[in-house]
Amino acid sequence: MTKEQTPFRVLIAKPGLDGHDRGAKFIARALRDQGFEVIYTGIRRTAAEIAATAIQEDVDVVGLSSLSGAHLRLFPEVVRELAARGGSDIPVLGGGVIPDEDITTLLEKGLSGIFTSGTPADAIISSFKKASQHHRNHDSLK
Repeated sequence: MTKEQTPFRVLIAKPGLDGHDRGAKFIARALRDQGFEVIYTGIRRTAAEIAATAIQEDVDVVGLSSLSGAHLRLFPEVVRELAARGGSDIPVLGGGVIPDEDITTLLEKGLSGIFTSGTPADAIISSFKKASQHHRNHDSLK
């Protein structure tokens, strides 16, 4: 089976000290039910741990969840850690309790998409598919 034929691989992670993971687990299950291979890191992971796992697991996309209000610091830190490990081509999507006024800042700092509370699961899954396809297309040009 070629890489193009294999299911998309995604990493769902909870950076920082936020211990609330219901949303992350919901998205992980929804993606799995749509045929994605999902790696879930669990709660309270550092940006370095998340980036190292993403590289090691050869994921197509990293999904981050934050309900603690630390998204402006933690999400860009994961993007930086990925770049430092040669994974700057891996799209990072983020979600959680994120005020509308923070979305532009996060996108400017390298995130590929942001989902606020109440975003329909179908929209999130669609974004993961698009980001995964983009990553695979970019990867095949190397």
